[in-house]
Amino acid sequence: MFNPASAKATILVADDNEMNRELLSDILVGEGYKVVCAEDGDQALRIISNRVVDLALLDVLMPGKTGLDVCQSIKSKPETRFIPVVLVTGLTSVDERIRGIRSGADDFLSKPVNSQELLARTRSLLRLKEFTDELENAETVLFSLALSIEAKDPYTKGHCDRLSSYSEAMGQRLGLPQEQCVALRRAGVVHDIGKIGVPEHILIKPGALTEGEWEIMKTHPVIGERICSPLKSFRLVLPIIRHHHEKLDGSGYPDGLKGDKIPLTARVLQVTDIYDALTTDRPYRIALCHEEAVRTMRYEARRGWWDSSLIDQFEALLCWQAPAVEAIKVAHAF
Repeated sequence: MFNPASAKATILVADDNEMNRELLSDILVGEGYKVVCAEDGDQALRIISNRVVDLALLDVLMPGKTGLDVCQSIKSKPETRFIPVVLVTGLTSVDERIRGIRSGADDFLSKPVNSQELLARTRSLLRLKEFTDELENAETVLFSLALSIEAKDPYTKGHCDRLSSYSEAMGQRLGLPQEQCVALRRAGVVHDIGKIGVPEHILIKPGALTEGEWEIMKTHPVIGERICSPLKSFRLVLPIIRHHHEKLDGSGYPDGLKGDKIPLTARVLQVTDIYDALTTDRPYRIALCHEEAVRTMRYEARRGWWDSSLIDQFEALLCWQAPAVEAIKVAHAF
């Protein structure tokens, strides 16, 4: 039965055998899908680079780049890694299946292809793709919102990008798990998203805040956590958002956490945030040089505010791994 909703999905069929391409195409077009065909792996990659593809059906054994090669290439690029890939193969050995899994394949179809199995797997993977797209769209909205807040203050231009790069590089230097490094990268962008709940005249006030204004300002970590909490993919980001203004002696906000009660990832972002604030111009002072900024941070660490061991690590990162930080900036676009 024709499904109107499926008409929007474009499926790539890559196979060097014309009869196989026609068979798969006829089945899929009959269900309302758009189909684009490729005769080999190189043509498949060109198609994917030039148009939107929602699902790829790849024959494993093709001349030139095999289906495994194409799958690995698709899954290695941020812009295409969420495209579901089904490997179509007459090979049944366990080793071949393992190679497919290692290349990033989402599913397998055995030749000769059963039409009902093909359609069932296609529908299932496209539903998952819709969920993934919705998640990506939600994250994009949050990132755009965070950057729009940053843009309101000329003194914070580039702040989120720098924090994102610094924090991820620090996480890698400390040997944190990959998922925590990703959380640090994301938190660098959205850590202050809760400032959307703070009146603009407070955010850009050139002088000291009144007691009442300061109480309003201190609500932004909680607001930010609440904004981001519906996204399950942000579960490791939420503690960073909420606690990046805590201090080791318990004098920070919003919860007055002390010492190790403050999550390590929040302390990591905190150090990069302080450094960036000190080394950029503000309405009430000019930017400090690197040496003055580090000296100030060490003084405040002795007062019991910041983690001195993380300051050591951050200074070493800036001195010895500056190229790595720049590489991270280039590699990640939000």
